[in-house]
Amino acid sequence: MAFEDLLGDPVIQKYLHELVGPTGMPVAAAPPDGEVTDEELAEDMGLELNDVRRALFILYENDLASYRRVRDEDSGWLTYLWTFHYENIPENLDEEMHRLLEGLEKRRSYESDHQFYLCEIDSIRFEFEEAMEFGFECPECGSPLESMENSRLVEAMEWRIDQLRDELNVDRDEAEAEA
Repeated sequence: MAFEDLLGDPVIQKYLHELVGPTGMPVAAAPPDGEVTDEELAEDMGLELNDVRRALFILYENDLASYRRVRDEDSGWLTYLWTFHYENIPENLDEEMHRLLEGLEKRRSYESDHQFYLCEIDSIRFEFEEAMEFGFECPECGSPLESMENSRLVEAMEWRIDQLRDELNVDRDEAEAEA
C-alpha cells in the first residue's frame, strides 16, 4: 500500500491519532520523504519543538520512525535525523487486533465463569465471593446487592470475538489452542 493511500485511510488516521494525540497528529500525518531533523519539522509545521519530539519518540517506540545521530565536529552537538517507516502500520494494526482478540477472549471467560452482584444505587459490581463477604449489602450505602445478569454482555463479546476472528482469519479451534 502506498504512503499516500495509508495516510488517506480513516482507520490508519485514527490509529496515528490514538498514538500521538492531537498535538502530534500534524507530524504523523505529513511525514517528509527522507531524513529530517526535529527542529526542521517544528519550524516547517509551526509547532512547538517538544510536541514534535514527543510525537517522533512515540512513532519510534511503535517502529514507525527511526533516527540516526550525527555529531557536529565543531560544537560536539548531536543532531537526530529522523526517517518514517509507515510500511509497518499494517503489521502493527494486525498485532493490535490480535491483542484485542486475546483480551476479549479472556474477559469473556471471566464474565462467563463468575457470578456478579450489583448495587443499583452506587452502580458497583461485586463478584459472588465479595458480595458474600459483605453479607450481600453494599459497603458504600448499605443497600441490598442484586444478582446481576450479564448474558447480554457475554453475547456481545462473543459477537465481537467472532468478527475479529473473521477479520484476522483465525478459526475458533486455533484460537482456543493458543489460549
